[in-house]
Amino acid sequence: MTIFALLFLALLSALIAYISFLPDSFRIARSTTIDAPPETVFRHIYDFHNWRDWSPWAKLDPEMKEEYGGTPQGYGATYSWSGNKEVGVGRMEIVESRQGERVRIKIAFTKPFEAKHDVQFDLKPLGDDRTEVTWAMSGRHEFIGKAMFKFFGVDKSLGQRFEKGLADLKRVVESQPKIAAG
Repeated sequence: MTIFALLFLALLSALIAYISFLPDSFRIARSTTIDAPPETVFRHIYDFHNWRDWSPWAKLDPEMKEEYGGTPQGYGATYSWSGNKEVGVGRMEIVESRQGERVRIKIAFTKPFEAKHDVQFDLKPLGDDRTEVTWAMSGRHEFIGKAMFKFFGVDKSLGQRFEKGLADLKRVVESQPKIAAG
């Protein structure tokens, strides 16, 4: 073997070791503040039928095939999609729905790759009818997932989609007429 081949093998071994020691879990989260009470924001999240108005993925493939199942909204509601290479194929199911507080979703991607993750929306009242909304996705990944996360900017690219979705959610919610209390 030449010195270059040995050097290449040493570098490859070091890279494999480095990736192997990266965390097995990840969490991507973004937040925004919406000028509306948590209950109003919640209605746009816990019903998958409303996601077309603000989801960044709906805009990536307007021809995407969608199917709704389970309960109409909240716990047990399901949403499946099949679209172009930008959106892929997958399914979501709401596994927790707390009025005005939280929506937790199990998401399963089947194309272009298989993965199962947890998605969570937390709504925090800020007073004066304002809400902090945090959109997070977490899960575990194997060796290839760790490498992609580290070297291909997954947090940045997916985080930008979350930011776009939150900005559109804010626009949709804040454009609705305010309902007077009492």
